[in-house]
Amino acid sequence: MDPDEVEYLGEKQFISIIPTFNSNTIHLISGGDVGPFRASIPVRVPLWMAINLKQQQKCKIQQPDWMEVEKLEKIKEDEKSSRTFTEMPSEHYMIEGKLILGCASDDIPRADEIRTIIKDIWDIRMSKIRSSVDTLVKNTGSYAGVDNLTIMEINSIRPILPHALDQIYRIKATRKQLRIQSQGTTTFLSNTRHSTSFNTAS
Repeated sequence: MDPDEVEYLGEKQFISIIPTFNSNTIHLISGGDVGPFRASIPVRVPLWMAINLKQQQKCKIQQPDWMEVEKLEKIKEDEKSSRTFTEMPSEHYMIEGKLILGCASDDIPRADEIRTIIKDIWDIRMSKIRSSVDTLVKNTGSYAGVDNLTIMEINSIRPILPHALDQIYRIKATRKQLRIQSQGTTTFLSNTRHSTSFNTAS
């Protein structure tokens, strides 16, 4: 899955808007209906539609419940203190944050702070991912835990995984060769001792 496909999935998430127009229910090709739209009455629509309407100045985007400074600060601190990956409030938190704050920062209180905290959370989790890959290589493991990673985070490590797995393969192959050589040396020494004992007896 490439970054565009990941973003496409994020754009399909539903958020609330406050429309400034009236309209009947809209039937989406991708399935499902949205609306009807009544001015000043909140309605849930896909993120891509919310952005489109915002750009036309036909709505205000409502702040998602998780996109508050206090909640994000707690998520950040939990992530910093946990050795494992904590569960994110949204599977597409980075994409939603980037798109909403990119086009509707005037609708989101303390938008700059929120943008910074989301980036901090991302950086903390990326650092954990790199550490997990390093540990995987050092321990020559066959798998790594990815519990609570989002699709975008998993997608971000794809470029480094082939190199990491190649390193693991090389390390395992080297260890196997050393064991074979060690076993061969041991057998040779054992045979030499037996041969020496036989000759002495003669």
